[in-house]
Amino acid sequence: MKKVTFIHAADLHLDSPMAGLKHLPSAIFKVLQESTFTAFTTIVDAAIFHAVDFVILAGDLFDGEDRSIRAQTRFRKEMQRLAEKGIPVFAVHGNHDHMEGQWVHMPMPQNVHVFSHEVEVFKHTAENGTSVHLYGFSYPKRHVVERMIDQYTRKNGADLHIGILHGQFEGNSDHDQYAPFRLKDLLGKDFDYWALGHIHKRESLNQQPPIIYPGNIQGRNRKETGAKGCYLVELGSSSAKLEFMEASAVLWNEEQIDASNAKSYHDLYVLCKRMLEDKRQNRKGTILNLVLNNVSLPDHEMKGIITGELLESLQEDETEEEPFVWISNLTVNENRMWDKEKLAHESDFFSELFKTADQFAEDSGCTLALYAHPLARRYLGNLSEGEKHKIAGEAEELLVNLLYKNH
Repeated sequence: MKKVTFIHAADLHLDSPMAGLKHLPSAIFKVLQESTFTAFTTIVDAAIFHAVDFVILAGDLFDGEDRSIRAQTRFRKEMQRLAEKGIPVFAVHGNHDHMEGQWVHMPMPQNVHVFSHEVEVFKHTAENGTSVHLYGFSYPKRHVVERMIDQYTRKNGADLHIGILHGQFEGNSDHDQYAPFRLKDLLGKDFDYWALGHIHKRESLNQQPPIIYPGNIQGRNRKETGAKGCYLVELGSSSAKLEFMEASAVLWNEEQIDASNAKSYHDLYVLCKRMLEDKRQNRKGTILNLVLNNVSLPDHEMKGIITGELLESLQEDETEEEPFVWISNLTVNENRMWDKEKLAHESDFFSELFKTADQFAEDSGCTLALYAHPLARRYLGNLSEGEKHKIAGEAEELLVNLLYKNH
């Protein structure tokens, strides 16, 4: 049977600046700065170990349009490693590293084929004789809103056909609408595999033929949680075997602790430490958003939590640990001392407070004051519906807990 094996990765974002994280201890921040490079090296190691026929990189190889010399140098080094093993690389540039940017050009080894700004077809023949047509394009500019999928046309003369597309699945509102497509558009092309990029969450849109978002290779903020990596694919004309391979050097996670049995500050501290040691067993650096639920301590015990002393103590213990488990954010949900419906019925003030929180969560026209600031909103991403509900709920809980004590 005619078949090939390849690695499909996307959204490398090499040399991502890790914005907003410079406050971290220098040793931890250095690991984060290197994490995209470390993850990519792991992927290249896997390609060599499995002796794949080729590697597909489906866009946003670099984090910025200027493509720093550091990032290009490190990328070229990995391409050279693949060249020495005779492994070709087929890559497209996406909205982050589009072709209109200004950068110092560094030549790539001969094994690297970068698709042009127009949809083109490249024919590759594997050592076993299987021929493959690969279809793709690189972004000529940052904002490509055209339906580029309409320009993909199957060309006869190959055993297998693989589409490479850095774009937006219509209906997903979490990312900008670049090179949008519908599922039926891809299925209508009669390709054997679609190697997608742009969405940082791993997702399979279809099984046969496989239509795959591998996600990015390294989480860079608390929205990009869980294992990140690439897919090892064995593809035939009527079958496909996919294996996800983790590559991320640092994990971003959220952990929730039920603190209902904690009777003192020390009990709570011990619970947190036990959880941190459990997380350390994955042998990777971890950035953690920690949520403590059902906390019920006397006011004098709560003081050490509210003032941030608990968080500082847990962070201080991690500065010398390897691998580290760093708590970036600590949320405390106290045992609710109040009944929402009862409060709303008894008090006009609380009734109005709950209505305001619900309005913010449900009304797309409502937003935080920070987003109305002309400078600030340039650097802020759009809030998803889930995030708006979470912010509204946390704000409501905090305000009512504080006000109820004096009610």
